Amino acid sequence: MRTLTLLLAILLSACASGPPPPPQAAPAPLFADHLFSAPTERVGTDDVLKASDAMRRYLAVDIAEQIRNKGAQGGLVDALYRRAQLRLEYDTTNTKTASEAFESRSGNCLSLVLMTAALARELQLPVRFQSAYLEEAWSRSGTLLFASGHVNITLGRRLFDAASRDFNPWTIDFLPAEEIRSLKVRDIEESTVLAMYANNRAAEALARGKLDDAYAWAVEALRKDPGFMNSYNTLGVVYMRHNDLAHAERVFGFILERDPKHTRALANIAETYTRLARPAEAEAARIRLAAIETVPPFHFFNLGLDAARRSDWRTARDLFAREVARADYNHEFHFWLGVADWQLGNVAQARKHLQLAMDNSTNRGQHDLYAAKLDWLKSRPAAEPAKPTGS
Repeated sequence: MRTLTLLLAILLSACASGPPPPPQAAPAPLFADHLFSAPTERVGTDDVLKASDAMRRYLAVDIAEQIRNKGAQGGLVDALYRRAQLRLEYDTTNTKTASEAFESRSGNCLSLVLMTAALARELQLPVRFQSAYLEEAWSRSGTLLFASGHVNITLGRRLFDAASRDFNPWTIDFLPAEEIRSLKVRDIEESTVLAMYANNRAAEALARGKLDDAYAWAVEALRKDPGFMNSYNTLGVVYMRHNDLAHAERVFGFILERDPKHTRALANIAETYTRLARPAEAEAARIRLAAIETVPPFHFFNLGLDAARRSDWRTARDLFAREVARADYNHEFHFWLGVADWQLGNVAQARKHLQLAMDNSTNRGQHDLYAAKLDWLKSRPAAEPAKPTGS
């Protein structure tokens, strides 16, 4: 199977050791505005952290009493963590501004951090953004692979807030508690958070095939923080998708000059060389990549799909199980492991992995789809295995 184009995009900050210092501004030769039309949507980050009137009313009316009783910090923390109040839902469908996340009561971790920051600043609470060191979490859309990192936010205390009983900063994190114990973090600037937002929007536009929008958002990300290296990789993938291969090569080469072990740039420049009919350079890049990344993302999963197409369900199950063992957060892996178990008559295991697929879904649509499949599976007698439809 041909290697998929890799995109390192969502919420991931560069953490390779020992790269040169970040550039003060993105090099102008990396941009090619003349190749793209105007974006179809407004591109900018000025309003990303702005609170809406509805957010101000929420603070002034809905949780005013608990702010008076517990202080601004304690009152806001209670509102964020009590499901009976904000009722926040994790949703990775698209990255939202602070006001959009509040309005929908949903968002990915970056969107929810933006919302928290906007609410905190309305209360005059100092905020500190942090990037967490977590193992990369991979997902895909079509032929694009996405790696996501994690951000959280720490709320300080107003010095004049006599109602507050806690003088300590309070870190707000939207991951389950067991996942954030002993979490290592580093402070990041607001400009980096805004670059992450723009980079996410570029990746989402790429997934929709909106290349003009993706280019504009990638450029916006680099203008906000020229040192956020993953935005360069996103820009390079935009060029690849636009078939501007010389520009893609230039961007990936720039990344690798600064970080020779940047795996996504290595994978992408190898693909670029292949499409430029330069096989020797492509092979050299793949050899370098293999020395760093012995088993690429989705490797066992793709092999499992090949086995499933051959109806070799025992092999498929073993391969899907290997992928689940190293990435048990991925709903798609659990779904296909459940399918393989069902085909082999392992009904209890099939139900278990359909449940885990539902539990690990990243938006309401996925959750409801897996819930329907699980209900269907539960309705089937164990003696009559059948084939559920693909995801």
